[in-house]
Amino acid sequence: IMSDVVVKLRDHGPILISGDFVIEDGQGEPIDLAGKTNIALCRCGSTKNSPFCDGTHKDCGFIAENRAK
Repeated sequence: IMSDVVVKLRDHGPILISGDFVIEDGQGEPIDLAGKTNIALCRCGSTKNSPFCDGTHKDCGFIAENRAK
């Protein structure tokens, strides 16, 4: 399956999204990505820049390894 958007789950890190996409907030409003086509979304919940990753996962002990089954 080919897609214009790729989502990658980094081991012990963020969700990487690349391509032509829209991110919406909890009310369905688009978040301004300033034209970026590559972003990292936080999975650890400790970022100071939600919903984006700021690298805090490295210091808070976040552990996650997701594998295709």
